[in-house]
Amino acid sequence: MKIQIHARHAELAEDFRDIAEEKLNSMERFGVVIDRVEVEILHESNPRLGKHSHRVILTSHGSGPLLRAEASEFNDLAAFDAAMKSFDIQIRKIHEKSKDYNRETLRDREII
Repeated sequence: MKIQIHARHAELAEDFRDIAEEKLNSMERFGVVIDRVEVEILHESNPRLGKHSHRVILTSHGSGPLLRAEASEFNDLAAFDAAMKSFDIQIRKIHEKSKDYNRETLRDREII
């Protein structure tokens, strides 16, 4: 999975890229095909939006499903964690839908 990070009007923490790559790469365990994820960080300079001044938008691209999650919090990492929760729920739903549930019971099977 390729991860692209764009920061607009924002200074990123030194370890933000490492944390983002680690958390996004952990989503590969579900087996959902995602070629590329864009992480967009926006900083609002309006002081009235102090508690929600940092916004993170996650968007997936590729042959798999289109996923998008957005969150705004007081700093970049908190907003990224909130967006990852939503992104995780979406991937889990797709993974659960793709499972093949066999509703056959032992009583319905023919005994040879």
